[in-house]
Amino acid sequence: MKKIGPRIAFFLALTFFAAPASAFSVPERLVYDVTWSGMKAGSALLEVTPSGDELRLTNTIRSTGFVSAFFKIDDRTESVTTRAGRPKFFRENKREGSYRAAREATFNFSTLTANSVDLQKKIETTAPITPRTYDNLSSIYFIRGSDLPPGRAIFFDIYDTKRLWNTEVRVVRRQEVTTPLGKFKTVMVTSRLKHNGEEAKVGNATFWFTDDDRRIPVRITTTMKVGEVTLTLVGGI
Repeated sequence: MKKIGPRIAFFLALTFFAAPASAFSVPERLVYDVTWSGMKAGSALLEVTPSGDELRLTNTIRSTGFVSAFFKIDDRTESVTTRAGRPKFFRENKREGSYRAAREATFNFSTLTANSVDLQKKIETTAPITPRTYDNLSSIYFIRGSDLPPGRAIFFDIYDTKRLWNTEVRVVRRQEVTTPLGKFKTVMVTSRLKHNGEEAKVGNATFWFTDDDRRIPVRITTTMKVGEVTLTLVGGI
């Protein structure tokens, strides 16, 4: 396999990080109902807030009612990025049933490394990344800022504080989606994660983004330890 030259590599890196923040509103606050097996299971919130020359992205998912009685979910993830969308810092706190996790990562694109800390186990590691690496949350906004014609495939990497996932995003088709806020014309996009050729058991997702400049995710399905859950937009736009 031929090695690519430094100029081409630099151009490719710029291409991957060309996702403009203008693809979504800043600040932005999107509210979702969470359903599991057809039942109302909780609520979720996606937010973008400006902070100087940075953006702070946050996502919370919390279970309610019957689901909380046997499988409580209380997840919060945060990502700090440049205005162009390149991740600088990522933190996640998860409670899913008996599972607990508290981890954070700092990205250094000068050395192409990520420094991670497991806050529960008090373990610190340094891992290699690529110029096209995002975290779990900033990757969503990278996709939103991308051109999404049906049939397109986008390849990049996601570092989740433990390993680097090779990610393939495919724009499947245009589709009309009905939500409590009304009908939306959307583009359906699938995201699949692999590590050493093996597909992730959780974290794979399908998005329905509005077919306009804002690319608002009006519906998201994702796999969690409890199974597949669906987030449906109910407010905030």
